[in-house]
Amino acid sequence: MIAAFLVLRLRSVLGRRTGHERPPGDPYSAKPKAERADNSDRVVALPKRGEAPKPVDASADPLEAGLTQIRIADNNFDPDEFAQGAKSAFEMIVNSYASGDRETLRPLLSDEVYDNFGRAIDERAANKHTLETTLVAVRSSDILEASMDGRVAFLTVKFVTEQINVTRDDKGEVVDGDTSQVATVTDIWTFARNTRSRNPNWTLVATEAPN
Repeated sequence: MIAAFLVLRLRSVLGRRTGHERPPGDPYSAKPKAERADNSDRVVALPKRGEAPKPVDASADPLEAGLTQIRIADNNFDPDEFAQGAKSAFEMIVNSYASGDRETLRPLLSDEVYDNFGRAIDERAANKHTLETTLVAVRSSDILEASMDGRVAFLTVKFVTEQINVTRDDKGEVVDGDTSQVATVTDIWTFARNTRSRNPNWTLVATEAPN
């Protein structure tokens, strides 16, 4: 999905680090309220003729029950494809945040998350700091929660990655982080999508720190 994600702006899609503290003003430290995905498009994907959606078993595993609800709302939804796309989205958003690339971030984030990231980028610029992020490896990318709220699908993903993060001042001196230190970072991100929209893109609507 995000091989298609990267080329088509994201067919699918990105908290806080453990073992390595992010620089001041880090947007990942916030827990913005999940915003609803755009619902202006009212095109509905109808089930095939003669087929009725199977009822969700209330006794089933909560994650499976949530995924089933999303499948009923969108028969093109594939959890495995989403998870693969989410990894690519994660890399795109992390790198764009580090480089201050607002143009790339804008379509991938909800308004609240975008504003939060933007404030951190502005603070970094005001301090004449630059952030260097190297994503060494994505160790895991797991869907934790899935749910429907009206027509909007929500998926929460836990990413465990290895990263090197260094903040430098305007003279190039390191003011935070270590160029030789690979930190294990855990991020929990929630994505949302209006299942009645023809737009296949998922939007990052919330970040939070793991317990």
